[in-house]
Amino acid sequence: MFMKTFEEKWTAWLDDQLTGKELEDFEASLPDKEAAEAEKRDATKLGTLLKQELGAQPFSNEEFFSHQLRERIARENAQDRSASGGARSTWWTVPRLVWTGAVSLALFMICAVAVMREKAPGERSEYLTQILNMRVDPAISPNATVSVFETKGDRVTVIWTEGLQSLPSDYAAK
Repeated sequence: MFMKTFEEKWTAWLDDQLTGKELEDFEASLPDKEAAEAEKRDATKLGTLLKQELGAQPFSNEEFFSHQLRERIARENAQDRSASGGARSTWWTVPRLVWTGAVSLALFMICAVAVMREKAPGERSEYLTQILNMRVDPAISPNATVSVFETKGDRVTVIWTEGLQSLPSDYAAK
């Protein structure tokens, strides 16, 4: 037989489950028996009140049927989980995520290399070459000036035009 803790004895005393010598020993161990008796009365009143107010409410037929169905579904789900070892399999497992990430990274690198090989970074675009070779017709815009500022380190070209009334007819953006 094992020894009960004070809390177990206290709960049994509150529920009037202690009898004989055990009851006498417990009541003798209480430091203030009158305060304990008052607490016991309060606990009994609270228990009675809770039973009255929070008692089981009767289900209507529909609610009872729904309750039975939910309980059955919960039991079946618990059985399925225990049968499968508790692990639920999904399509996105960790190895699949790793492989998907690796393949995506490889495809990105292939596309990046293909784009970078398309044109060497030092070449001028055909649009810049066409603009630089363009001449302003003095009959159309007699006061027009075109200035080109190019910085090779930053790979920036600025074309400054002043007095240009219209672009020549043979110029068209591609």
